Amino acid sequence: MKRYIHSYIMLLAAVVLLMPSCAKHPSVPSSSSVCSVLPPIFPDYCNVTVPCNIAPLNFMLPADQYKECVARLTTPDGQQQTYGSGVKVQIPESEWHAMLDASKGKSIKVEVWGQKEDQWLSFRPFEIHVAEQPIDEYLSYRLIEPSYVAWTYMEIAQRNITTFEETQIFNNEITMNNNRIGQCINCHSYQNYKTDNMLFHVRLANAGTVIVNDGKVSRVNMKRDYTISGGVYPAWHPTAKLIAFSTNKTRQGFHTLNPNKIEVYDMASDMILYDVETDSVSIVSNDSTLLEVYPTWSPDGNYLYYCKSVPLPEEMRDKDIRTTYPKIQYNLYRRSFDLASHGFGDEELVYDAASSDKSVSLPRISPDGRYLLFALGQYGCFHSRHHDADIVCIPLESKTSPNPSQGGEQSSSPSGRLGEALLDPATALDLTLLNSDGYSDSYPSWSSNGHWIMLASRRDDDNYSRVYFAYFNNGKVEKAFLLPQEDPELHISLLKSYNRPEFMVEPVKISVEEFSRVFDK
Repeated sequence: MKRYIHSYIMLLAAVVLLMPSCAKHPSVPSSSSVCSVLPPIFPDYCNVTVPCNIAPLNFMLPADQYKECVARLTTPDGQQQTYGSGVKVQIPESEWHAMLDASKGKSIKVEVWGQKEDQWLSFRPFEIHVAEQPIDEYLSYRLIEPSYVAWTYMEIAQRNITTFEETQIFNNEITMNNNRIGQCINCHSYQNYKTDNMLFHVRLANAGTVIVNDGKVSRVNMKRDYTISGGVYPAWHPTAKLIAFSTNKTRQGFHTLNPNKIEVYDMASDMILYDVETDSVSIVSNDSTLLEVYPTWSPDGNYLYYCKSVPLPEEMRDKDIRTTYPKIQYNLYRRSFDLASHGFGDEELVYDAASSDKSVSLPRISPDGRYLLFALGQYGCFHSRHHDADIVCIPLESKTSPNPSQGGEQSSSPSGRLGEALLDPATALDLTLLNSDGYSDSYPSWSSNGHWIMLASRRDDDNYSRVYFAYFNNGKVEKAFLLPQEDPELHISLLKSYNRPEFMVEPVKISVEEFSRVFDK
């Protein structure tokens, strides 16, 4: 009798152990009503192009409309598997990466069924195209409440894009004093996507810039008698231990009626160059009547690009900025740079946004030097909260400029002089599949191989900025898709915005505790 009981227990245990495996791969509904539309999944991964090393694209059907969801994925070589638990489709990492490997350069077919009340619906199938080019394995971002008006806990986190692993780079709680006064931490930045040379800012208590120089951590005060402030918005030179910064007197405004709920503007801003090795600060540009912000280097380090405001109409120049901010617009400029002398050339106008009643911010040059990315809105330089903000991409090498010595025209190379010629808005690429309609799209950046564009967008709910990617292939930009999460509901339940997303080819190896030690000195 005991033997039979033991055998029964062993059989029951085996069944229990097998249950998760069965639940992970459910059966396709035996009967369903055909629906001619694409499934209303969140995130929307229908017909997107993804990197060949991305984490599983888990998704869900709306829980208030559906009871169950089943998805069947089929690779080009005929491999097939089903997934679904409740309204969520969550794919094991090992199985997903095997499917990516089998589909590289081709597509995974996805069929979705949803149970609505007592009826199963069969939606129109879609494809997930798998690009042959990978994406950088890591990205980092600041997690912060979307209002910015109040905060207690704040962190800079890093995420492995090929998996779901997320770890902290730094948080503002570890160095809080007895009165629970902490810091605002922001503006993390890296040299050439690597983390041995990096920085982030700390404001309020224990203020300063935390700089990692060849893996060694220090805290620096960049404020000088001749600068507006310490360094604010940074850009590492691609080869030298030099960082371009804007120095800013920044203010915020919070609206109750204006649909652009938050306004960030500068009372004053200049451009400086910081030498990491000598701890010296030199002036790049300090026009006292205009605002200069958001530096970025060309990939060869020969040019520094930045945004600069245009003069206000005479009748508005002495007015309070709280009333004139909707009229402040920025154009894009650049200066040549000589690495040997650390000297800068004359200012050149690159993109005239103001002539079209627009304002440019956050420029980024592609790693091959061929394309210029930036955010464009009607006014200001903080488009993260502007509903009209979109991303623009313009080829740098397609514009011709006059050659006085030859009396004709010559093509301008990516690092050549633009002269009097401006980049023409008419040459901008079609980014219809990248930008959202009526929501803020801002903070664009390139992956290290130039095949992936990343941006922060509020398109999902107009409140929280989230990370989106899009495939860039020789001037063609595919549909943007949301950063995958292990639980697709996290994007709904996490009450934090993803601020300043930055690509990295490796993780930050310095621990939170090691970073915190610089505040004891």
